[in-house]
Amino acid sequence: MNTRPLISGLSDNAVTVTRVADRQWHALEDDLVVGRGHAEHRPDGRLFVSIDAWNDAAFDRLAEAMVAELPEPLYTVVDEADVELTAGWRRAGFTVRRREWEYVVPTDPRVTGLEAVLPPPGVTIVPAGQADESLLRALDRAIRDEVEETVGWQSMPAEVIPRPAGDTVVHPSKYAVAATPHRYLGLIRVVTVKRPRIGLIAVRTGEQRRGIARALLAHALGTLYGSGSTAAWTEVHESNHAASALFDGIGARPMSSNLELVR
Repeated sequence: MNTRPLISGLSDNAVTVTRVADRQWHALEDDLVVGRGHAEHRPDGRLFVSIDAWNDAAFDRLAEAMVAELPEPLYTVVDEADVELTAGWRRAGFTVRRREWEYVVPTDPRVTGLEAVLPPPGVTIVPAGQADESLLRALDRAIRDEVEETVGWQSMPAEVIPRPAGDTVVHPSKYAVAATPHRYLGLIRVVTVKRPRIGLIAVRTGEQRRGIARALLAHALGTLYGSGSTAAWTEVHESNHAASALFDGIGARPMSSNLELVR
């Protein structure tokens, strides 16, 4: 456990930053916890940090201590509407890497207009939990290579950036796929923790513009609706105009925007 006193500048008391666990810090003033910092590795191997502090001084002291003790690059995600938090990370040397819009997506097929949507001839939808894992991973690698050759992985959601092992399929049972008898053409991943979230939808380049993405979305949203969920959520990178058009076209509404920052 490491302790370092740092003067807050806002009172006569010192803000003391203490590393209370492997990747956890507390800021104390007069023996009162006035801020907490945390760091964790995401599945893709990147190190994300977060701070919850009562005031700017506690935030700045925590950020200073964490930056000094953690290896760079460091990442964090903030709600763009939280101007104060964004400013705090900027003071700590972080810059905006990407912006994502968060959408709320209706699941009722009568609302989305996906009620009659079917996959193109010769293509079937394999429900989540039933996909062949080897074919799924082959599809993942193929799509990853195609994206890297075009817009690059910086346009993908944070959790699907390649991990050190080069594999982005973390939980195979969460994926539904579009399939022919010989190979998989596209995939969609839905994860439910507190609420259902569409983490990824992608189709191989040579199979796009055939309605496969809409068929995958119709299947996933229909399954959620059948299980009682009236809405799902997803994030879309601001430069991904095709994804924005897909979700706009089924009645999804942008609710907020998130910034990913990096130092």
